[in-house]
Amino acid sequence: MAYKIEGECISCGTCAGTCPVEAISEGDGKYEINPDVCVECGACAGNCPVGAIVAP
Repeated sequence: MAYKIEGECISCGTCAGTCPVEAISEGDGKYEINPDVCVECGACAGNCPVGAIVAP
């Protein structure tokens, strides 16, 4: 199961820039993680300034 971006997302884009497989893209009002591409490495969660990304 892939990481998820919760409602606290401030749409800063930091997570997208740190994802090694480009699984994160800008969605409606916040960024989204494509579960089919996510490799569960945790790079995005470790770099989110507001802690909006949660582990599977």
